Amino acid sequence: MNHFPQDFLWGGALAAHQCEGAYLEDGKLPSTADTLGVGYVQRFTQGYQEIEPNKYYPSHKGNDFYHHWKEDIDLMSQMGFKCLRTSIAWSRIYPLGDENEPNEKGLQFYDQLFDYMLSKGIAPLITITHYETPWHLAKAYGGWCNRKLIDFYTNYCQTIFTRYKDKVEYWLNFNEINTATMLPDFGCGFHKSCKDPDFYQQVYQASHHMFVASAIANKLCHEIIPDAKIGMMLAGMQSYPETCKPEDIYETLKYKRESLFYSDVMMRGEYPNYTKSLFKERNVNIEIADGDLQLMKENPCDFLAFSYYMSSVITSDTPKLKNTGNLTKGITNPYLKTSEWGWQIDPVGLTSYCIELSDRYQKPLFIVENGLGAKDELINGSVNDDYRIDYLKQHVKAMAKAIEDGVQLMGYTSWGCIDLVSASTGQMSKRYGFVYVDADDQGNGTYDRYKKKSFDFYRQVIETNGENCL
Repeated sequence: MNHFPQDFLWGGALAAHQCEGAYLEDGKLPSTADTLGVGYVQRFTQGYQEIEPNKYYPSHKGNDFYHHWKEDIDLMSQMGFKCLRTSIAWSRIYPLGDENEPNEKGLQFYDQLFDYMLSKGIAPLITITHYETPWHLAKAYGGWCNRKLIDFYTNYCQTIFTRYKDKVEYWLNFNEINTATMLPDFGCGFHKSCKDPDFYQQVYQASHHMFVASAIANKLCHEIIPDAKIGMMLAGMQSYPETCKPEDIYETLKYKRESLFYSDVMMRGEYPNYTKSLFKERNVNIEIADGDLQLMKENPCDFLAFSYYMSSVITSDTPKLKNTGNLTKGITNPYLKTSEWGWQIDPVGLTSYCIELSDRYQKPLFIVENGLGAKDELINGSVNDDYRIDYLKQHVKAMAKAIEDGVQLMGYTSWGCIDLVSASTGQMSKRYGFVYVDADDQGNGTYDRYKKKSFDFYRQVIETNGENCL
C-alpha cells in the first residue's frame, strides 16, 4: 500500500532572515528581524533597537545562503527534494517598503534562485513575508497597526506575482500569523508589551489589516497566476486538557479557539461567531472599512499550511502555567519526551491535529515546518544525529496515519533543512538541518557545509515516498 500520494511534495523549509544574510547587499535595507540581537530576553522584551556598529545580529549573516545558494540547492537536489519553502525578503524588493518602484537587483536574485531550483526539479513554495516587515514601515508607520500597509503589501505582491508568475505555483501569505497575539514584534511589525492595556486592541486591529491584505493578495494571485495556489500559514500545536475536569476542558477549548481564530477567518473568509465574545473579553473594538468583509468573504485561502513542533497541556489552574517552548504557555506533559529547548515531542499529536484541521476546514493541508532543534556535534566532518532520524521517522508515520484517516495532505517541508539561525533565540547552535553549517552563535566559522547522517536518511524517505519509515 502506498500511503503517500505520488505527487506528495517532500522537501525542506527556510526563511530569508534566518538564512540569507547579506542584509545590506544589492540595495537591501533592514527588516524588523535585522534589529534583533541574540538571546530570548533581548529579542522578545526589548523589541526593535537601533542597529549598533560592532554588535552581532544573527540575521545579518544568517547561514550565508545569499552566497551559498547554488551549493545549497545542489545538496537539496541530492536529497531528492520535490519542493523548497523559502521566503522573499520584502526589504530586498522594496528596501523601505513604501517605494513605487522595486529594487531590480533584489528581483534578479530570486529570479536566479527560482530558475536554478526549477532546473533541479524543485518547486518553490514561497512565503511572501516571513517575520520580515521592512524596518522603515515599522518606524515610520507603526507596522500593521497602520492601514496604509495594506497598500504597500498589495504593491509588493503585485510585483512578485507578475515577476515570478511562470516560476512559482505555491504561495503563502504571512508566516505563522496567529503568533500576533503572542509576539506582534515578529508578525505585525510593531513592538508592544502584553502588559499594556491596549495590547489586544492594537494586535487585532493590525490583524484585521493583515486579513484584508491577504484577501487582496489571494485575489491578485488568482488573477495573475490562474493555476497558482495561495495559502495561509499557522503556528500549529495540538493542545490537551490537564484532566477531565470540566474547567480544564473549557480552558482548552478557549485556547484552541484563540489559536484557530486566524485560520477560521482566512480559510472561511469571515469572522467566526465567537469573535464577539472574544473581543468583548479583551476589550477590543476594531475599525472595519466598507468593503473589507465582502473582500475577505470572496477571497479565502486555497489551503492551510502550518508548523508543528510540539503539543501543550492546558489547565484551569493558572498558577501552574509556564512557558513550555515556542512562545506558548502550558504545563509539562509527563507522557512525552522533551527536547533540549523544552519543546515536548508528540508525533501522535500531529496525527490528531491534522484530522482536526481537515475536519474543520475541508481543504488541503501542508506541513511546512517540523523538525528537531538539537546541539549537533561535528566530528571528523560528519554528525551522527540518530535522534533526528528517529524524530523524522515518527512524524512521517504520523502523517501516513493522518492520510489513512482521510486528511488531504499536500506535502511536508522539514524546517531548517540546512542549519540556520533560530528565530526565537537567534542561535546557530539550535540546529535543525540535514546539513551542518560551520558557524557558531556569534557568526564565527568557515560556513562550510557538511552532510549529517540524517541527510541520507531523508534522501531515502523521499526516494521511497515515505515507505522506509513505515
